[in-house]
Amino acid sequence: MDIEKTNAQMRKGVLELCVLSIISDQEVYTSDILLSLKDAQLLVVEGTLYPLLTRLKNDSLLSYRWEESSAGPPRKYYSLTDQGKEALSSLKDTWKQLTDSVNQLLEPKKTSK
Repeated sequence: MDIEKTNAQMRKGVLELCVLSIISDQEVYTSDILLSLKDAQLLVVEGTLYPLLTRLKNDSLLSYRWEESSAGPPRKYYSLTDQGKEALSSLKDTWKQLTDSVNQLLEPKKTSK
């Protein structure tokens, strides 16, 4: 079994939930998302994040606006749409159910005497 591959797949599986959650707090720039993920020890590279943001935008879960920057090219700031807020709420419910179930299975079995 390739543990690293399995670990990467688990992280990738929750990435959408994490990104939507980060964006739900406020309008964010891509580097803000990457920093939040890094702070949570979910190391993600731009090459993974940009396609996800594009897909979420195409699914009408995100919107964005451009803002001029004095330090370079204009920046794209993301925010959740109403559909994105609904999707995040649903994903959070599913995550809670999933983690409760997995945690139940991971707990040591209590044997009766």
